[in-house]
Order: sequence, then C-alpha cells, then structure tokens
Amino acid sequence: MILEFLNLFWMFFKIGLFTFGGGYAMIPLIEQEIVGGGYIPETLLYDFIGIAESTPGPIAINMATFIGTHELGVLGAVAATIGVALPSFIIILLIASLGSKFLNSRIVNEAFKGLKPAVIGLILTVSIGLFIRGIFPNVNLSQVIFNFSGFNYKNLIILVVVFLFGFLRKKSSPVQIILLSALLGIATYLIL
Repeated sequence: MILEFLNLFWMFFKIGLFTFGGGYAMIPLIEQEIVGGGYIPETLLYDFIGIAESTPGPIAINMATFIGTHELGVLGAVAATIGVALPSFIIILLIASLGSKFLNSRIVNEAFKGLKPAVIGLILTVSIGLFIRGIFPNVNLSQVIFNFSGFNYKNLIILVVVFLFGFLRKKSSPVQIILLSALLGIATYLIL
C-alpha cells in the first residue's frame, strides 16, 4: 500500500519538476504519466480538467488533488498534491539562496526565452485537444478529420454562445462565464 502512495507522489513530483509555464503546460505530462500509465481513462482526465478549472485554486494543484483522491482517497490526494508542489518549492528556495546573480544571468535569461515557445506549444496542444474532445467526445482525431462521426452539436452551441458572451461583453468575469456555461449545459441537455 505504501508503494502505491510513493508511486503516486513520484509521478506528480516528476510532473511538477519538468513543467514550465504553469498548470496548462502540465496537462500533456499528466496525460502521459497518468492516462498512459493506465491509472485513469482519457475521458476522466478531461472531466478532471473541467472540474479543476471551475474550482478555486491553481489548476495543477486541483488536478493532482482530484486524481490523487480518485486513485487512493484522501491520502492519495495529499501525496499527489505534495508531489506536484514540492519541486517548485525546492526550486524557489534554491533560486532565493543564489540571489540576483542567478536571475540576472544571461544564460538563465536565454534559457527562459527558449522555454517560452515550448510552453506556448504545450498550451496550444492542450487547447486544441480540449476543443476537439469537447465537440467530438470519445472519438479519435482521424475520425473527426475524415468523417465527422460523433459530432456533438450541443457542446458546439455552448462553445459559440459562451465565446460570443465573453467576446462581446468585455467585462464578463470568469464566474459569469462558468455559470453561463453550466446553465447552457443544463438547458441544452434538457431541451435538445
């Protein structure tokens, strides 16, 4: 039993250690480690992403907590959450101890410049994946491209309405958008 907790901790420690760019950049690593390792199905991962995005707090911490809870209960949530947060804590302590020499180093600044396109690519990959899976649930990409099987027009309606609401109403808050999405989800599945 202890090995399961250590394994969960180690998986999320690696995810936290090798991710730059925030929670969304973590999603491909979570998918590789957790879905690829057979712990949860891909559809559940995307459900967790939606829930993690809708709840307060950083998405990476929320994802680790939800997946840890799903796998091993409350103690699993603790193991996964500590695992994902600990690398950042250690790195921040190291940087703080090295002081401004590290932060003003040309090599460090150039390395961070090189990481920016990779982070953008990871976030774009996640965004496209979420879009495709939202409109075409439970379908692989080749099916979507070639024959549009499994098309979910209800999700597309919600996406378009929420996008237009956010785009046309410049001062809409994330809470309003989440509530609108939830209400539209309920309405489309009850009416259509």
